[in-house]
Amino acid sequence: MAGFFPVFFKQFWSSGVATTESTLWLGNANSLASLVIVFLAPLLGAIADQVGRKKGFLLFFAALGVVMSGSLYFVAMGSWVLALTLYGLAMIGFSGSIIFYDALLIDVSNKPHYDKVSSLGYALGYLGGGLLLAFDVLMVNYPDFFGLSGQEEAVRLSFISVAVWWLVFSIPLILFVHEPTVRRPRKNWVVAGFRQLQVTIHKIRQLRITFLFLIAYWCYIDGVDTIVRMAVAYGIDIGFDANSLLAALLITQFVGFPAALLFGHLGTKRGPKQGILFAIFIYFLILVWAYRMDSILEFYLLAIAIGLVQGGIQALSRSLYARLIPRDQAGEFFGFYNMLGKFAAVLGPALMGWVGFLSNDSRIGVLSISLLFVLGSILLSKVDVEAGHRAARSLEST
Repeated sequence: MAGFFPVFFKQFWSSGVATTESTLWLGNANSLASLVIVFLAPLLGAIADQVGRKKGFLLFFAALGVVMSGSLYFVAMGSWVLALTLYGLAMIGFSGSIIFYDALLIDVSNKPHYDKVSSLGYALGYLGGGLLLAFDVLMVNYPDFFGLSGQEEAVRLSFISVAVWWLVFSIPLILFVHEPTVRRPRKNWVVAGFRQLQVTIHKIRQLRITFLFLIAYWCYIDGVDTIVRMAVAYGIDIGFDANSLLAALLITQFVGFPAALLFGHLGTKRGPKQGILFAIFIYFLILVWAYRMDSILEFYLLAIAIGLVQGGIQALSRSLYARLIPRDQAGEFFGFYNMLGKFAAVLGPALMGWVGFLSNDSRIGVLSISLLFVLGSILLSKVDVEAGHRAARSLEST
């Protein structure tokens, strides 16, 4: 979805539309999908906490993503509105499932292993995504070998492959992952969810350091998500070949596998905060370089650099947050965490799209994202992890 969709959207579904305009609409679609999750995430997290069915909610949203991703196969040329609609629903499915996936961290791990387990999850995600992407790239570049009529059919089938892969690798979750049974009296779960959300907000206001981290996270993860979703579209805008861009995305996937594991080790040895600040600094350099680059070789080098820090910053953010919340209330707190994470993906793509559109220069659009990393690093530097942990424990005891 991050690699083939932007290419096919620009070259097939929105053929004839100006590049800056198509990037604008793609950015808006990402922002709108994220905005939906912003409003749903805390409520769904609270309801799932009340019902004790995080896994059930996860599978519902995963099913939505599977169906919408596979449906892109049937979208005709020029139907860019329908394509964006299905894409947006698929992103809602993915983002919604991640809310409950993250919350399950506390059920499959404990505090001493948060960094390791969180990083391993991201690492395996990059490996799995890389393997599927590698297969799809081969299918697109050599359609005759697979008995296909051409690249167009191959790209369409890549969306089917995403749906099948997603479904197949949800089966182990269904069969083997168990969450603690929650026994609560029957009630109106929606009303209970709203009440739980109010309680969570009150608790976060008490945990000032946790709140400061969430604002910092909101800023820098916005930049990360924007790069993930808009990098290929940016490469097309400045004139790079689509196949080369997909190869660069493939590089990022496979570099991200060992790099995420290394960041887990760094978080254990030096602390997750230092690892995140290091990754933010690298991202800032990447954006400055992206603004000036003019060769596909530079894009490949940037893909390597992104792969080195992308999984690490996501994994360590999750494990750092787990240290700053009461363990016995982690479900509701992770719902709020994911709300901010998805709200972060609202501003970045829209900022990049509008700045590029108004300036008529996609390079300026991508450079504008650096502001998010600068602000995020300033706020994160003020987070006292040990004090935040002590405050969370005191709230847990009450």
